[in-house]
Amino acid sequence: MRDPFQSTSRKRHRIRLIEIDSWVDTGLFRIGRFIATKAEAFSVFMRRFRLTGVRRAAVEVAGDTLTLGLGGALLMLALALPAFDATRNGWRSQGDYSVTFLDRNGNEIGKRGVKRKETVPLEEMPDHLIKAVLATEDRRFYDHFGIDVAGTIRAMGENLRADAVVQGGSSLSQQLAKNLFLSNERTLERKIKEAFLALWLEANLSKNEILKLYLDRAYMGGGNFGVEAASDYYFGKSVKDVNLSEAALLAGLFKAPARYAPHVNLPAARARANEVLTNMVQAGFLTEGQVIGARRHPANVIEQSEGAGSPNYFMDWAFDEVKKLNLKGDRSLTVRTTVDLGMQKAADEAVESVLREKGDAYRARQAAMVVVEPDGAVRAMVGGRDYGESQFNRATDALRQPGSSFKPFVYATAMMNGYTPKSVVRDAPICIGGWCPHNYSGGYSGPVSLTTALVKSINIIPVRLAQAIGRDKIVETAHKMGLTTELLITRSLPLGAAEVKVVDMAGAYAVFANGGYKATPYAFTQVMNSRGDVLYDRRKDAPPPERVLPEQTVADMNGILSQVPEWGTGRRAKLEGIKTAGKTGTTSAYRDAWFVGFTGNYAAAVWMGNDNYQPTRRLTGGSLPAMTWNKVMTYAHNGIKLKPIPYVDDPDAGKAETVVAEAESPDGEADAGAPATLSTATTAQLIRLEELLRSAPVLKPVAALGPGQVRKEIGLAGADPATTHLPPLPSPQ
Repeated sequence: MRDPFQSTSRKRHRIRLIEIDSWVDTGLFRIGRFIATKAEAFSVFMRRFRLTGVRRAAVEVAGDTLTLGLGGALLMLALALPAFDATRNGWRSQGDYSVTFLDRNGNEIGKRGVKRKETVPLEEMPDHLIKAVLATEDRRFYDHFGIDVAGTIRAMGENLRADAVVQGGSSLSQQLAKNLFLSNERTLERKIKEAFLALWLEANLSKNEILKLYLDRAYMGGGNFGVEAASDYYFGKSVKDVNLSEAALLAGLFKAPARYAPHVNLPAARARANEVLTNMVQAGFLTEGQVIGARRHPANVIEQSEGAGSPNYFMDWAFDEVKKLNLKGDRSLTVRTTVDLGMQKAADEAVESVLREKGDAYRARQAAMVVVEPDGAVRAMVGGRDYGESQFNRATDALRQPGSSFKPFVYATAMMNGYTPKSVVRDAPICIGGWCPHNYSGGYSGPVSLTTALVKSINIIPVRLAQAIGRDKIVETAHKMGLTTELLITRSLPLGAAEVKVVDMAGAYAVFANGGYKATPYAFTQVMNSRGDVLYDRRKDAPPPERVLPEQTVADMNGILSQVPEWGTGRRAKLEGIKTAGKTGTTSAYRDAWFVGFTGNYAAAVWMGNDNYQPTRRLTGGSLPAMTWNKVMTYAHNGIKLKPIPYVDDPDAGKAETVVAEAESPDGEADAGAPATLSTATTAQLIRLEELLRSAPVLKPVAALGPGQVRKEIGLAGADPATTHLPPLPSPQ
């Protein structure tokens, strides 16, 4: 009898599911068997090509080489793709600008760009000049495809043999690619980009066009670009009229313009020219008999009234800033810049003297510095020790870690989120996801105020602050204050593990110096065309200042930063008689050392380290960078009206600006080494001390008195000698 509760529909449903499952299993089995059969057949087929012995090893090596080569090519292409962006922005027309630069006082300081009269056709240049350049820079220029493989291998061999870089393997096309699109920074990434851009130039330009561009754009020393400008500068004539000895001297400048510049070192320039003549003979371009006259009668140069002292790094940056305006029409421009030649010279000399005297001891070989006024006007820029040796501008183009000089951005963000200089945070061990930062001293101080933490540059406190307020807010504050680079939000960000530019750091600290307004560094105030028409006037065309920090935050931060040179890590930066504020910075492994500081008049950033990121010998921001900053800022404040640091200096000092007068020697001549006038607070202390000394009773000589009489003389008779101390000097009211 059928169960009345049994459902036939459910039974049919289960039967259908079983059928579907069976069909799927069967299908998968047949597909698997088909694939296995085909794979076995393919394996049997491939056995016919199996190699053994030496042939198998050769094939495997070739296969691995092909695989690795393809992977390496794809990697290099990925690295080089960003460089090709530079070829899409009208790179030809960028060189058409002819700019004459004036300093802040209207005096001409130099030129950039290619002037119309300097564009000499290649066919009008002397044949011996072309041969001298090719014999020295790229003998196979007309034979290779942009990269001289044989020359590169030869140069690598010579460098390995000498255990130093004695020969360069870059072709003329590669050198032009670097001059047009890249910087002089010595990195593998730049060399890869250079190689790909050289191939791009060869594909888009003829050999003669590449050679012409190279001769027009290469730096030739003395602030001159191109052989026509160099010929006029050194010989007072057009390049069309140079003789063989002069052509050899010009061709010798491409390798190291500063080392062989004839107006700086004529014997070295002539020795280099003699090497060029030898190269021409070895290349088969001339015979020894044809060059003997040039060897016996080397080139003479005309005297120069200026040259090496030109602010070349600044003008390169200013030239790029002018091109960003995208001015229409006339490209022959006159630009009134912000640079102060006196301050520029002081900055150049300070950087060089400090590194020359103590750089070797610290294993530091390079430096950069930017001095700005509180509104962002750049008064001096040092992009490196030697512009002729390297035109790479470390002040505007290099990305370096700021270390503890980044901490003010953390503390400023904290001040805007409820903290005060008196807020106490515990300095104790902390770990974040396995990352455990330590203090420079190696120990911990327990509960400390934010003032003490920043002045003493304690690492743990900014890490705890970042955890509390959020690292994204710190990045936002840093960008508002003027940092233009991408700041990666990492655990070590509060300790300055991001990468910044020197010029940006100077502008960011200028925000503290001006009371909280953004101070983007700028290079010029006016641009005029060849007819004298004003195309750009900063007073009219620049946007109004933007407040980026609240007044209270500026007051809190300036109050703390002004104590760093007093009893913190930046004591070597303290200026005599002038209120000083700032922060030191030292990165891990001592690769970068900074001092960034300000007064009421100027803000300045100093960086020292090495181009190849090699660690220094324990160089800190409080040593050479602070000393360099002190030297330059001492000069900058000589004989000017002192402006108070906002919310820090005596309120009366902010109302009536004092003057740092030059001390006069007895014969009436200014003594540059004399101290400046003292501040109001120091003067009050000295006056009070004088009053106390005048009113004090005259003491008898100690040698004539017994112990009891000595105590009676100073008013302590009858007191317990073990517990009594002399009263402290009263504080001035």
